Amino acid sequence: MRNRSAQITIAVICIILGIMLAIQFKTQENINDTLMPGRMEELSQQLYEVTKQRDTLAEEVQSLRDKLQNIRQDNQAMADMHDEVIKANMAAGKVAVSGPGIVLTLNDSTHTLQTGENPNYGIVHDYDLLTLVNEMRASGAEAIAINEQRLTAVSEIRCAGTLILVNWVRIGPPYVIKAIGDPDMLTSGLNIRGGHLETLKILGVQTNLQKTDNMELPGYNGIMKFTHAVPVEQANEAQ
Repeated sequence: MRNRSAQITIAVICIILGIMLAIQFKTQENINDTLMPGRMEELSQQLYEVTKQRDTLAEEVQSLRDKLQNIRQDNQAMADMHDEVIKANMAAGKVAVSGPGIVLTLNDSTHTLQTGENPNYGIVHDYDLLTLVNEMRASGAEAIAINEQRLTAVSEIRCAGTLILVNWVRIGPPYVIKAIGDPDMLTSGLNIRGGHLETLKILGVQTNLQKTDNMELPGYNGIMKFTHAVPVEQANEAQ
C-alpha cells in the first residue's frame, strides 16, 4: 500500500511538473512572439542610424582629405614661390650671399714716371673694372662686389674725377673685386693669355688674385628705379 501511494504521489508530481513546464514554454513563446517584431524593428532602426553616421563620417573624412591635399598643394606653391623670390633677389643682388670664389685686388702702379711716359697707364680706370667684371661674368660669376658695393643689373661703373663711381658711391684704390663662383673657372678666365688682367700687369698695375673657399658679399641696399621699363603684362593692361 505504501509503495502504491508513493507511486501515485510521484505520478501526480510529474503531471504537475509537466503541466507547469508546458505553461512556461507557452508563456515564453507568447512573450517571444510579442517582443521579436518590436526588437527587430528597434535593431533595424539602430542599423539605419549607424549606417547613416558611417556615411556622414566617410564624407567628412573625404572632405578632410581634400582639404589636406589642398593645404599641401598651397604649401608647396608657397614654398616654390618663396624659392623663386629668393632666387630673383639673389639674381638682382638684393640679398647677401656667400660661397666660394675669388678676390682680385687692384692698385695703381708705384712706378716712378719717366719723361714721356703716360701717367694714365699705371692707373686703374673705370673701364678696367668694367672689363674685368665682364670677364668674371663670362667665366660663371654668380655674384660680384667692388669695394663691398654689390653689382646689380643696373649698377654703373664710371669715372668721377680721380675716383670711380659704383652704385653712385665714390670708391678709390685699392679696388677689391670679389666674385662668387667656381674658383678655378674664374681664375682661368682672368688669367687667359691676352686678357685684360695680363695687360694691366704689363702696364705696371698692382694685382693680386686669390681663390677662397668661402666669403660673403653684401646685398645691394640702394633703390632700384625703373622710369621707362614696365612688365609686359602691365603694359598690355594699360593699353
